[in-house]
Amino acid sequence: MESNQRIVIIGAGIVGASLAYHLASHGAHVIVLEAQAIASGVTGTSFAWIHTTHGNADPTAHLHSAAIAEYRRLETELPQLKIHWGGALSYGGEAGNMPPATLVSREQICTLEPKLKHPPEHAWHAAAEGALDAVAATHALLAGAQAHGAQVLTHTPVLDFSRDGSSVTGVKTAKENIAADLVVLAAGTATASLAAMLGATLPITTSPAILICYKAPANLVQGIISSPQMEIRQGADGCLLAAEDYLDDTPDNQPAAVAQRTAAAIQDELHGATGIETELACVGWRPMPADGIPIIGPLPNMCGAYVCAMHPGVILAAVVGRLASEEIITGKAAPALAPCRPDRFSAPK
Repeated sequence: MESNQRIVIIGAGIVGASLAYHLASHGAHVIVLEAQAIASGVTGTSFAWIHTTHGNADPTAHLHSAAIAEYRRLETELPQLKIHWGGALSYGGEAGNMPPATLVSREQICTLEPKLKHPPEHAWHAAAEGALDAVAATHALLAGAQAHGAQVLTHTPVLDFSRDGSSVTGVKTAKENIAADLVVLAAGTATASLAAMLGATLPITTSPAILICYKAPANLVQGIISSPQMEIRQGADGCLLAAEDYLDDTPDNQPAAVAQRTAAAIQDELHGATGIETELACVGWRPMPADGIPIIGPLPNMCGAYVCAMHPGVILAAVVGRLASEEIITGKAAPALAPCRPDRFSAPK
């Protein structure tokens, strides 16, 4: 598949970067516009656990199930993309729709995560799962796109769109007007306001979550540990990352206070964690479609505009980047993306 389409992608998070890489790989002339810095939005505050877990009734379960294989594919294409496939250990919560996992004994748990103070009698171990540095991965994808001729312009907000009747013909920035055959809205929580500029209503809310980074000794955690006490992993630079729910904006639930409580829980659960220190505690604002299903596809009643908004963006970035780029290049709708179409919000009831 080759294309000479001029495509502007608005948003340089991991979803926009994946789209840019896949589209540029097919020969499209791609320009990525980012209002701030690369991965400065929710991508930079993601726990970035690559897993296949999904709800039993999730119509996009097939996309989640393909996440690991698609990232494995990207690793072969982009050597600079580094993913730690350390597996994930889960216990103490509801089983739900478990990914392909093995029920392991306490003895096996101690081998997998030797620093656990209170290993449970049994846990689920998903050996195929992993995690990545979402910011570094975004840079790797954009570098791959640039190797195929793409341009990346940061600190370049879109002020308006150029239109010819019901067709989008480009975007307007403070410096220039950029002509395009297709404009892709992949700006996370800003996607709804961009769509509104084109007269489209997309019910996307902001869903907060807390990411905490601790300075910690090396090799505290081998993979990912998910339990009622903590959800943690160790980054390539040795930092210990923790994900926590955002409860409210009261002082006791501010990120710094949550980080202190989480640190105490980690110290209770792990040998050698007594010296961990908070380096970062922040709220990430995730784009959340009203029905929880990704919004991917052409904007209704507006030619030349395509939207790509979802949670979880990091998990789905690889598979959605491939599928969306293929249907953009070929003009043939991808059946796998059928549940995600934006027109489901404008269809008569």
